[in-house]
Amino acid sequence: MENKTARRTLYKVLRKTGVSRNDIELEASFQEDLKFDQLDWTLFLFYLEESINASIEDDQASELYQVKDSLKLLEKIA
Repeated sequence: MENKTARRTLYKVLRKTGVSRNDIELEASFQEDLKFDQLDWTLFLFYLEESINASIEDDQASELYQVKDSLKLLEKIA
């Protein structure tokens, strides 16, 4: 997936999850900066999988700490 397309997809998924436009930064941590709880995380993964029409394995999801990690994953699997 092209970087620009991956960024756009990730942005849309984060907005669907309820993340404020101003809080979306590549260095943002899901847990500390975006304050993701278990429900947010589940919704994020659901919307992400739905948007790329692919499944994200548990071991891949466990490596997502920052927004930039999910962008790298998108570029890799989509």
